[in-house]
Amino acid sequence: AGGKTTDQSGALRTIAHQPFGEVLLVLVAIGLAGYALWRFLHALLGHGPERSDSGFDRVAALGSGIAYGAICAVAVEILLGSGSSTSGRPSKATAGALGWPGGPWLVGIAGALLIGIALYQLYRGLSQDFLKDAKTEKMSDAVRKWYKLAATCGHIARAVVFGLVGVFVIKAAVDFNPSKAVGLDGALAKLAHQSYGSALLGIVAAGLVAFALYSLADARYRKI
Repeated sequence: AGGKTTDQSGALRTIAHQPFGEVLLVLVAIGLAGYALWRFLHALLGHGPERSDSGFDRVAALGSGIAYGAICAVAVEILLGSGSSTSGRPSKATAGALGWPGGPWLVGIAGALLIGIALYQLYRGLSQDFLKDAKTEKMSDAVRKWYKLAATCGHIARAVVFGLVGVFVIKAAVDFNPSKAVGLDGALAKLAHQSYGSALLGIVAAGLVAFALYSLADARYRKI
């Protein structure tokens, strides 16, 4: 309806242009910094009974902390007025990596890792593995029902997005063409251009909103 797909930077810029946008963006940046710090501490210390997290959980927490820390840095850049558009960054980064010794293999491995993350998100959603991290005993029946529904739909939507980005990164490596590597915005745009693209994009968007709602509930019910 006249809108456009965008990446994380574009989403943050949209916030900044709203009434009281700078205040909102400061709050978002603080939240992102807090989340990144929590994930770094999770990676360093583990959590749960007797520090029971597996090595995989802690490596995933480290990667998550780095990713959200980077988004926080973008928010701070926008607040300081020094942030530039991120359009084309995935392609530029891929172009640089393809020029390294063994570059296509490295880019292909990065794409495979993204697909691995997608499969893990899909597993989390379909198996409802996320329930082991939640204080379900403190939820009412209605809250538990909606929590499970939002989390399942949200994880599946994340799987779709990570999977699409991973596929295009691998395609860039195979074809030795960095322009075929896309970020979040590019993956959504590719989805929109398929048959019934608007409907598909709407479903994925609804799933990502569901993940946001699950995350808000997670802030209340997660085991720390």
